[in-house]
Amino acid sequence: MSSGNVQESRTLIKPSFSEKEATELVERVFGLKVSAIRSLPSYDDQNFHVHISRSEGTADSADEYVLKITNCEDSQNPELIEVQTQIMMFLNVEGFPSATPHLTKDGNIMSLESLGTGSMTKKYMVRLLTYLPGMTMATISTNPHILYEIGKLAARLDKTLTEKFHHPSIKSLHRGKFIWNLANVPLLEQYIHALGQNSYREVVEQVIQQFKDKIVPKLSNFRACINHGDLNDHNILLDSNTASPENPQYRVSGILDFSDMSYGYYVFELAITIMYMMIESKDPLSVGGHVLAGFESIVPLTTEERDALFLLVSGRFSQSLVIASYTSLLYPENKEYLMITAKTGWKHLLRMFDVGQEAVEKIWFETAKAYMNNEPV
Repeated sequence: MSSGNVQESRTLIKPSFSEKEATELVERVFGLKVSAIRSLPSYDDQNFHVHISRSEGTADSADEYVLKITNCEDSQNPELIEVQTQIMMFLNVEGFPSATPHLTKDGNIMSLESLGTGSMTKKYMVRLLTYLPGMTMATISTNPHILYEIGKLAARLDKTLTEKFHHPSIKSLHRGKFIWNLANVPLLEQYIHALGQNSYREVVEQVIQQFKDKIVPKLSNFRACINHGDLNDHNILLDSNTASPENPQYRVSGILDFSDMSYGYYVFELAITIMYMMIESKDPLSVGGHVLAGFESIVPLTTEERDALFLLVSGRFSQSLVIASYTSLLYPENKEYLMITAKTGWKHLLRMFDVGQEAVEKIWFETAKAYMNNEPV
């Protein structure tokens, strides 16, 4: 969903391939015949939904892919894109519903391509990924069961990667000042001016200060792992049991967007997931308990990790809201997509602080405890 260092955003040029140029790219680089193509929404990359005709002129034999064109800043780090793609392939083999790349005509998983002429030429890393079917979580009414399963998924994903994935370029996931790593909440001070002077800014300043005082000194006590880092309600696809349309049972059919991956901590993934699951919920304060229960069924938290959870969720809200405001100033034409989270995000963050940490934690921890005791939730 996001780029690496927002401080370099002014030099980050989002790709601007036309559908015709994207079609030519697929046919030239991957050797496939395009039967239909359409643009997909994206944060700072460019994505196209591509239908491939296996037999020219035979539309019903089409396969579906996503053409992913990475922005020119991130394209300068092919080692990171390589390891992200290898992780997707690894997870697919491990039984997670993640996309896999279609190889180029040269047998590679990606290709560096140019757009423009002369001094205006920009280079973009291009991949063709399998298209995953399903509806995004943002389009459904969540329930305790699916929230529990998403928490479980987040823990399983990080645990599997941390314990089993090995690659020569894995060190590239140590991303330092990467703005979306939850450890870097204090870096928001560089972009907070985008909020103007209002009550929103006052809350974020409070979050940043508490984060410095209470989280940063304790980071070394949290258990480290590889984080997906962006399990939001638009990056998780679901399908349902249509046998019962009145009470559909959802299961995860796709995990999207691995561009925010970095080394972090198990409790980071949990906090990020809780925050994004709150966004569309009709009862957002209750969400955390169900996600926590699912997560702890795989990776139980330590006392210190539990104590940090409220501020970590607040920190992720602050990251999403501040960076969206800042980036929409740079790219006003993409403001509608950039500000998706802000529609309800501010309301939820302010609500958390109004209710208070102790009361919110009580809701979360008692709900999670009910699962452990096999009580109805």
